[in-house]
Formats: sequence, structure tokens, C-alpha cells
Amino acid sequence: MTHALAQSVAIFTTGMAVAGMGYYLAAMVAARVFLAARRAPLAAFTPGVSVLKSLKGLDPGMIDAFRSHCIQSYTGEFELLFGVSSLSDPAAAAVEQLIAEFPNRAIRLIVCPERLGTNGKVSTLVQLAACTRFDFILINDSDLTVSPRYLERVMACFAPAEHNGKAAQQVGLVTALYRGRAHGTLPSRLEALGIATDFQAGVLLSMWLEGGLHYGLGSTLAVSREALDRISGLQVLVDHLADDYELGARVDKAGYRVALSAEVVETNIAAYGWRGFLDHQLRWARTVRDARPWGYVGLVFTHGMGWALLNVLASGVSPLSLWLLGLSFFLRLALAMTVGAEVLGDRQVLPSLWLLPLRDLVTVGVWVAGFAGNTIVWRGERFTLKGGKLHKVDS
Repeated sequence: MTHALAQSVAIFTTGMAVAGMGYYLAAMVAARVFLAARRAPLAAFTPGVSVLKSLKGLDPGMIDAFRSHCIQSYTGEFELLFGVSSLSDPAAAAVEQLIAEFPNRAIRLIVCPERLGTNGKVSTLVQLAACTRFDFILINDSDLTVSPRYLERVMACFAPAEHNGKAAQQVGLVTALYRGRAHGTLPSRLEALGIATDFQAGVLLSMWLEGGLHYGLGSTLAVSREALDRISGLQVLVDHLADDYELGARVDKAGYRVALSAEVVETNIAAYGWRGFLDHQLRWARTVRDARPWGYVGLVFTHGMGWALLNVLASGVSPLSLWLLGLSFFLRLALAMTVGAEVLGDRQVLPSLWLLPLRDLVTVGVWVAGFAGNTIVWRGERFTLKGGKLHKVDS
């Protein structure tokens, strides 16, 4: 009986290890498709755009991230609107410094005191959106560093296009991939590595398999006012945790296309301790599970190295299991280099490759824990997550 069980486990883990290798190969193909597509020339489309940033406290590298938005080579008009709940917020002083450094840029600091729902970030964005001048709105995180061609590359995606002589589906929202810049600690490096080698690979694969993106990424959410009005504005998102995902999904359901820009932006990863790191990872996991439940279940096939390691144990270190482990590890490295280094241009990937086995073990643990409840910790507050909406947990 024990032998039969061990044999069954060995067969099962062999199949899952092979499936994991299939995932690695498919993700690399998706990355190659994206690399080929982003070599296409940019359309000459530079409409006016309002850039909105909801601020709360100071993040690592924030002022440098702000500066990167002020040195754009964009030929169209743009404005930068920063929202804080109170002028006593430390971020307000950083914006005042930015205004002093770039007096010729259209930069405004706006106090947004109303709390319209459980998502404070979206509450601020709703109030900022009411102050915009242009027909395109771009929302991104406070700590994002961008290239001088950021606005040019993002806004070009809105240019009217044709397909087979007919007008193509109108773009309603543009989003962008991102890489993480780690700061100091091992958990910070693990999160940056996961962004580069797991999360963004999954985005590219879902886009390829599903014939396009059907959601947004918080790194960049550029939306036309027409599409935003069609979904009843940002107000509908004030109680949603995954506001980026939800905004893209609603624009997609309204009949517009969600486009992925050629631009890759960079976010700063906090110098987490283990507790902060695990809280953040678990929040991501449960957010994905809530938004795309079957997609979350399907992540079981992405843990190829983990299954290969289990197969080595279950098969008694057979030659086949060792061959599967070696091949799985090789493909895992190849995927990390293709997406992390080539697509995202992440210079931290190569020196962090030795952390991949640890990262994969942590990822499996977080994935399992993602099924074990609906509670998340966000900015020091506890919420339950249901139907995409946040519900405050009384302390």
C-alpha cells in the first residue's frame, strides 16, 4: 500500500514538473512575442494628459521618481497633480520642493480631505480627477521612476489605428510593465526578483493566451475621459483593493481595448523585514485569487521547480527525477533572463539568480496561504476582501 502511494505521488509530481516546464516555455514564447511587437515604430500622437499621483507619506526614492516625470521629452502638454489628505503629510514638502525645482512645469499640490470609501488612494484620485484640464488621465504610483520617453510611449498607444482597412477597436486604457529596485534587505531582493521573474512573466503569458490584456497594472493606468465616463468614473472603485485590475477590467467590458505600452517603469521596493514582506506578498496573492479565482488555481502549474524537487524525493532520487530537476532549473533560469533581463531591463536579476530556489519555495508557501482566508494588511490596517471590495476589520 505504501509503495503504491509513493509510486502514485511520483507519477503525479512527474506530470506537474513537466507541466511546469511547459509553462516556462510558453512564458518565454509570450515574452518573445512582446519583444517583437514593441519594436514597431511609435505613432505620432501627443494629446494633453493629466498625471495624477495619490500620496501618503514618503517612499524610498520618491523625490527622484517625481523628477523623472518633470524631464519628459513629450511634445504635447501635460500637468502633474499630487494629492494629499493633509498638508501635514511629509509628501507635501517633497512636492513643494519639486515645484521650486521645476517652476516652468504645470505642477499642483491639492489637498483631498474626503474619505469616499475604504480605498484611501482612490478617494484621493477621485478628488484629483475633478481638477484635471485634459481629456486623458494617467494614474501611477508615487514611487515610480520613468524614462524621458514615458509619456510619448504611453500616449502613442491611443492613436487611432486600422486593421484590414477598417478602424481597429479603440484603446480606452494603456498600462505598462514594471521592474522593482530592491533596497538592502533579503526580503526586498526576493520581492524584486519575484516581480521580474514571476509576476511579469504571468502578465505576458495571459496577454498572449487571451488575445490581449483585460485588466490594468498599477504601474501605469492611462485612460481616456470618454472611457472613464463610460464606466461611471473612478468613484466606482473607492471600495476596491485591486483598483488597477478593476479599472482595466471595466474599461475592457465597456468595449474598449486595454493596450500594453513599450515603456517599462521602475518601482522602489521597501527595505522590508520578513513580516512586512509576507504581509505584502499575501495581500497580492489574495487580491489575485479574488479577482481571477481560476487563474489563481492555475498558478499551480507555474511552480515547476518545486514540483521537480518533490519528484526527486518521491521517486527516491531516480535518474529521471534528477534529469527533470536539471531541465526545470535550466528553463527557470532562461525565463528569468528572458523576462527579467531582456524584457524589463532589470540589472538586479543576474546577481540575484542564486536566490531563485528560495524565492520559489516562498512563492509556493504564499500561494497555499492565499487560499487560507480573506484578511489582508494594507498600510498598517487590516481588511477583509470579498468580491473585490475592502471591509475594515475593527481592532
